[in-house]
Amino acid sequence: MKLSGFVDTVALVTGAGGGIGTALVGQLLDSGCVVVATDVVAPALPAHPRLHARALDVSDAAAVDALVAATEAGIGPIGFGISVAGVLQVGEVAGIDDAQWRRVFAVNTDGVFHLGRALARVMTPRGTGVFVTVSSNAAGVPRHGMAAYAASKAAATMFTRCLGLELAPHGIRCNIVAPGSTLTPMQTGMWADADGAQRVIDGSLPTYKPGIPLRKLATPDDIAQAVMFLLSNQAGHITMSDLYVDGGATLRG
Repeated sequence: MKLSGFVDTVALVTGAGGGIGTALVGQLLDSGCVVVATDVVAPALPAHPRLHARALDVSDAAAVDALVAATEAGIGPIGFGISVAGVLQVGEVAGIDDAQWRRVFAVNTDGVFHLGRALARVMTPRGTGVFVTVSSNAAGVPRHGMAAYAASKAAATMFTRCLGLELAPHGIRCNIVAPGSTLTPMQTGMWADADGAQRVIDGSLPTYKPGIPLRKLATPDDIAQAVMFLLSNQAGHITMSDLYVDGGATLRG
């Protein structure tokens, strides 16, 4: 089965400078989309005639609104919105300060809200569109030392499902992809040595973290392919779903 519904569709991607976002941009371009790729610094991606790289701080509501308006006016109606931008905050709750807590929510939660709201306003009159949030499996299971990150992702997940409920009567679908441990700088930055990957795969009994039944980490392309499915015509009757792509690590679907 070949996925369809991409040719000439304008796709707006946040977090395009990171592993999953970069992989997704490549797959969207390969499928015929016009891609507006954004990150806090305009992502340095290989030149392509259908690629537009832009700087965007998703925590700034006015900036998100302005970029959506500029894209609609100068490039075309946005058919796909994909929120990938995210930051990691680790540490036990007693050691997290207010600024750290607010920063992770500003990007991981407020950023999804800002983009979802802006796209709802332009997609609703057209009666078409797809919105996908890249969240985390940490949104659905407790994680030791990751309370701020997990809470911010849980909020983004439920926001996306509620948005999907509101927009479903207008023909707009909203879904979530929840990755597990993925080979990105965010993941490898938590490793102390070359055995980091194996420790993640094996799990950690002292911190109540199960391992990965498939015995491997995800690649950015693995996650991007799941997003592509939810964007496609083949997922045309799927909305408000939360798709876990974690090799079975959370023991849930």
